[in-house]
Amino acid sequence: MHIKQILFPTDFSEGSAYVIPYVVDLTKHYQARLFIVHVVYDIAEATGFYVPHITIDELYDDIAKNARKECERWCAEELRGYKEIEYRILKGIPAVEILKFAEENKIDLIIMGTHSRRGLDRIIFGSTAEKVVRNSRCPVLTSGVPLQK
Repeated sequence: MHIKQILFPTDFSEGSAYVIPYVVDLTKHYQARLFIVHVVYDIAEATGFYVPHITIDELYDDIAKNARKECERWCAEELRGYKEIEYRILKGIPAVEILKFAEENKIDLIIMGTHSRRGLDRIIFGSTAEKVVRNSRCPVLTSGVPLQK
């Protein structure tokens, strides 16, 4: 098995931080191209409501700029000097955009963190990781921060 392209979608959560050692180790082991991706949630697309685009576009631009800086910060120390890294900021529904990106870029492995939500919290917020695992055409490695007892 040869892994040439790895996708690390991040929401900058504790769950995403928890999988960084796996991202770094597998990226270096396979000398793969690493895509670090953040999806800015598109409120208008998710709700179906009209949102005035003049002010919302400015808001999304600002969020995207900050997300880009944050993406570049993630894994920076661990992957210092590693050249095969690309950062992308996407807009839409996270699971949909992650799957679309993986397909369009011929990703060999997706590595992502989970929130480890349970019960009503999980029902209300859904699970991006679960949707990606269920619908991805490539393997998905997930892990979440262990729940505290």
